[in-house]
Amino acid sequence: MNKIKVLEVIRQGQIGGGESHLLDLLTFMNKEHIEPICLSFTSGEMILRLQSLGIKCYVINTLKPFDIKIQRQIIQLICDEKIQLIHAHGSRAASNMIWPSLHLHIPMIYTVHGWSFHDDQKKLIRTLRMWSEKLICRIACRVICVSQSNADTGRDCFGLKRADVIENGINLVRFNPNNIFKPIRNEFGFKEDDFVAGFIARCTKQKAPLDFLKAIKYAHERNPIIKGLFVGEGDMDSEVDELISELGMNDYLFRCKFRTDVPDLLHTINVYCLPSLWEGLSIALLEAMAMGKAIVATPTDGTKEVIVHEKNGLVIPYNAPEALADAIVRLQNSPVLYEQCSKQAQQLVETRFNAQRVSDAVTKIYEQVIAQR
Repeated sequence: MNKIKVLEVIRQGQIGGGESHLLDLLTFMNKEHIEPICLSFTSGEMILRLQSLGIKCYVINTLKPFDIKIQRQIIQLICDEKIQLIHAHGSRAASNMIWPSLHLHIPMIYTVHGWSFHDDQKKLIRTLRMWSEKLICRIACRVICVSQSNADTGRDCFGLKRADVIENGINLVRFNPNNIFKPIRNEFGFKEDDFVAGFIARCTKQKAPLDFLKAIKYAHERNPIIKGLFVGEGDMDSEVDELISELGMNDYLFRCKFRTDVPDLLHTINVYCLPSLWEGLSIALLEAMAMGKAIVATPTDGTKEVIVHEKNGLVIPYNAPEALADAIVRLQNSPVLYEQCSKQAQQLVETRFNAQRVSDAVTKIYEQVIAQR
C-alpha cells in the first residue's frame, strides 16, 4: 500500500492549542500509511519538534488570511512534494489553501479549532467571518469539529450540513501526574504552602488575560497565600504588563513568556484558569485536567461539554473577574471540593481524550477521502 502524502497546514509554528493538537496528531500517526508534511505560516517551537520527529516542514511567512502573494509558492510546494491531500487546521490556514486546493484539484479537509466568528464582534465583522467559514466548509471535502458544540454552532449559524466530530486528545504519557517533575516553585518565588492559580495560554483577547489578572488581585486581597502564575505571550503583552504594574502585582504574580516545560508548570500550580471568550475544545484545558488540576473556566463550546460545575471543575460567567476570584478562593477554602474536582477531571481525560484515538480517527478519514477519489 502506497503512503498517502498529506500536507498539514497551520497558521503558526509557535505552540498554542491548535499547534499542540497537530504535534500530537502527527506524533501518534501511523507513518506506514501516512506521510505527513507540515506547512506553517510562521516558524517556532512546533516546527523544531516536528523536525526532531523526522517530519519534513516548510515555512512560508505570512500573517494574513488569503494572502495572494504566497499562493504561487504554496502551489509549487504541493506540486514538488506530490501532495495528495491537504489538511488545514484553523480558518486562517484554510483560507490560504482554498485557491491551491481548487486550482490543483487536491481535496482539502478542514479542522475547526473554534469558529472565527463570535458574539462579541461587531455585526459586520461577525457576518463576514461567518460567510468566510461557510465558504471554507463548502470547499472542504470533509469538515472536522473538535467538539459537538462547534458542529452545532456551524449548523445553526450557516447551515453546516455535515461534520465529523473528533474531540481533541492529548499525550497521556507526557501529561501524567505520576511522572517526575522539576521543582520550579522557587524559580517563581512561590512558597510550598502558597495556593497558586495558573494561566497558561496565548496572551490574546480570546483568552481574556486581563480578567485573570484582576481575579488574582481580588483573591490575593482576601487570602494572601493565593498567588498567580501567568505564562504566555501575544498581541496583548503590553496591556498585560501595564495592568500588572498598575495593580502592583509583582509581589504575588509571576509572569513569563512562552515555555516548553508545560507539564512542570502544571505540576507547580493548584488551579488552572481559562476565562476564555470562545474556544473549540481547549488542548490546554485537557492537559491541566490530565495533570489533576482543579479547573475554573467559562462555558465556551468545548468546555461546557467536559466541565460539569462542582463535579470536575467550576464554571464561571464570561467577563467576570470577581466570579473567577470567588471560585479560586472557594477551591482554596474547600479541600474536599478541590480534591473531587481534581480527581474527576483527571479520570475523564484518561478515559475519553487520548491523542492516539484522535490520530486513528483522522487517519481513517484520510483513507476514506483518497478511496473516494
